[in-house]
Amino acid sequence: MAINLANNSSLANITALPSSISGGGMTLISEQTASSSATIDFTSGIDSTYDSYVFKFYNMHPATDNVDFTFNGSIDGGSNYNVVKTTTFFRATHNEAGNDSGLEYRASQDLAQSTAAQIILQQIGNDNDQSGSGTLTLYNPSSTTFVKHFIVRVNTTTHNDQCISDHIAGYFNNTNDINAVQFKMSSGNFDGVIKLYGVS
Repeated sequence: MAINLANNSSLANITALPSSISGGGMTLISEQTASSSATIDFTSGIDSTYDSYVFKFYNMHPATDNVDFTFNGSIDGGSNYNVVKTTTFFRATHNEAGNDSGLEYRASQDLAQSTAAQIILQQIGNDNDQSGSGTLTLYNPSSTTFVKHFIVRVNTTTHNDQCISDHIAGYFNNTNDINAVQFKMSSGNFDGVIKLYGVS
């Protein structure tokens, strides 16, 4: 096996990686803007091209106060969003007054072999200083051998002005390919931007 060495005296002088080294970059596949939308559905672009797919969502802002932002997967191109999943949910909190904080496992937000949508932002307020943002990573969704793992990392400003940082992970317990993903609020419409990236 050949070893590639950088012969420059400074890393700043390196202008390109050897062709045998993967850069592991993110490629923007699509972007959708919610404007008083009931759902945002990604029904194309999730296939075997990339090993993992990253959804980044920015300022998810509900029309209804104190609602949850959720997601679910599909194995039939978006005709149904009801794939069985098992998940875990962990949270850190801190309020604006600085007098209330916590760190806990949230058993009421996890799922065990459920087809329900997974909560990823909880108790979002509809004031202008209340919204939620974060990242969902879906691994190897086109595998027909293994279940499909995902990890969610989010931050929310809630209806009662708490900052909550949620760590969610789980798997779609299905060996069919996940080829569509839907985002929606537990009630009402929402605004925000969601971008889908492929990771090489």
